[in-house]
Amino acid sequence: MESRSHPVPSAAQSANPPAVLVEHLTKVFETSFSRAKVSAVADLSFQVAQGEIYGLIGPNGSGKSTTMKVILGLVQATSGRTEVFGIDSGKVGSRRDVGFLPENPYFYKHMTGRETLEFYGKLCGIHGAELRARVPELLATVGLETAADRSIAGYSKGMLQRIGLAQAIVHRPRLVVLDEPTAGVDPRGSRQIRDLILQMKAEGTSVILCSHLLEQVQEVCDRAGIVSKGRMVLEGRLEDLTQVEQQMEYVVEGGAPGLADEIRALVERSGARLVSSGHPRTTLEKLFLETTEEREPVSGGTRHD
Repeated sequence: MESRSHPVPSAAQSANPPAVLVEHLTKVFETSFSRAKVSAVADLSFQVAQGEIYGLIGPNGSGKSTTMKVILGLVQATSGRTEVFGIDSGKVGSRRDVGFLPENPYFYKHMTGRETLEFYGKLCGIHGAELRARVPELLATVGLETAADRSIAGYSKGMLQRIGLAQAIVHRPRLVVLDEPTAGVDPRGSRQIRDLILQMKAEGTSVILCSHLLEQVQEVCDRAGIVSKGRMVLEGRLEDLTQVEQQMEYVVEGGAPGLADEIRALVERSGARLVSSGHPRTTLEKLFLETTEEREPVSGGTRHD
């Protein structure tokens, strides 16, 4: 597959470095028994601008998790360069402004939601009045005020993901890395988490989002990179990647009877071909949210109360 990724400038060349710079990253693992070498990431390059939401997507085993671990300083690269706000990601200082939510976060089940955030806040160096103000603020942000003093053991999957998101931003990081933040979460919880991600962007936070939910990536990300077999195979702005070449779409509301026939005839006279036409549809997710939120009948379908 042809790569459409763009050259990555060096952070040193800019007074305002990108939030994340990955340049010619390669990571080779050596298996324990056969000593065979396995390439997890091969000459991967991309960057995340400050204040941008970047989607990193690809099939299982494509190298996404390894790439994130290198960015977070958890795994050392075989070769190449990774920087966070211009600092080598292998240095401890690069992690001061980073928050991370893994796919399956683990929390101490005997703690409440409030105690969990207090615990992680202290780990991040927040104490006293600042911490006492920050914890209620975060609980309100993720919609867990009423569950603040309940044990984590009684939290649903969606609640665990939201408390995980709260701990990731407890120290107001400039970069947040999210690995499958809505995995196992119902559509309503997924929407809440998505809104929180957009809120982070509005506040100027940079976000790397790894997700198998491509619709979610398309909704919230500014740019995305598709990784396969450790290599970047496609990268760009979402509007560029999703645009169907040589096709245009028009949505018409109202109009006189016969308008559709006139439009069809105009298209044929111009020598073009009408690929499709019809009434616009909603999405199943939107229908689910509307029918579980409202109590009035919905036209075009049957409500079962």
